[in-house]
Amino acid sequence: MAITFTDLHTQSGLKSLDQHLSGKSYVSGDQLTKDDIKVYAAVLEKPGDAFPNASKWYDSLASQLAASFPGKAVGVRIGCKGAPVEAAPAKAAPGGDDDDDLDLFGDETEDEKKAAEEREASKKKPSKKESGKSSILMDVKPWDDETDMKKLEEAVRSVEMPGLFWGASKLVPVGYGIKKLQIMLTIIDDLVSVDTLVEDHLTVEPINEYVQSCDIVAFNKI
Repeated sequence: MAITFTDLHTQSGLKSLDQHLSGKSYVSGDQLTKDDIKVYAAVLEKPGDAFPNASKWYDSLASQLAASFPGKAVGVRIGCKGAPVEAAPAKAAPGGDDDDDLDLFGDETEDEKKAAEEREASKKKPSKKESGKSSILMDVKPWDDETDMKKLEEAVRSVEMPGLFWGASKLVPVGYGIKKLQIMLTIIDDLVSVDTLVEDHLTVEPINEYVQSCDIVAFNKI
C-alpha cells in the first residue's frame, strides 16, 4: 500500500513526515529511492528543530543530491500549495546495488545513449598537436667586397616557402671592406627544414651569384 504525504509545506504535513521517518533513514526501504526524491521535492525548505527525523533525512538527501549535481545553486523556491505526494511501499534492495546506481530520471532514450557515446568518442580522440616554431639568426656571406649587398638581400628575401617568415636584418663588417648580411627568420618546424632552405634555395642559382655561404648563428625554439 502506498504511503501518502499531504501539505508538506505546512507544520502538520512535516509532522506526519517526521513521524514516518522515526527510526528510518529513508522514506521507503533502506537506501535512497525515487520516493525520497519525490518527497524531497515537495518540501520547500529544511524542516526545523521541531522535526528532528525529517531534518536529518533532509540533510542526508541534500548531501547525496549535491554529489550528483555539483553545480552551484542560486536558490529556487516553489511558492504554490503542494499536492499530495505518494511514496511506494518499501521494497528490499537487490543484492549488490548501491546509491551510485540510482537512476533519478528513468531509462536513457536512444538519442541520449547516442549522444553519450559521441561524447566519449570525442574524449578518446587525440587532439592534433600544434606544430612548433623556431627563431633563427643567420649570417649570409658574399663572395667579396664588390658584391652588391642590396641585391644580395633582395635575393635572399625572394625565397618564399610555406612556414618561412623573414624578419629584421643588418649589415655587419667582417674585415677588408667586406660585410655580411645578418638576418632574422622564423620557421614552422613541420614545414621548413633549415638544411633544405640553405642547400636548395640560398646557395644555388641564381642566388649563389651573390651568396657564398650561410651560417646559423642562433637557433631557438619558440
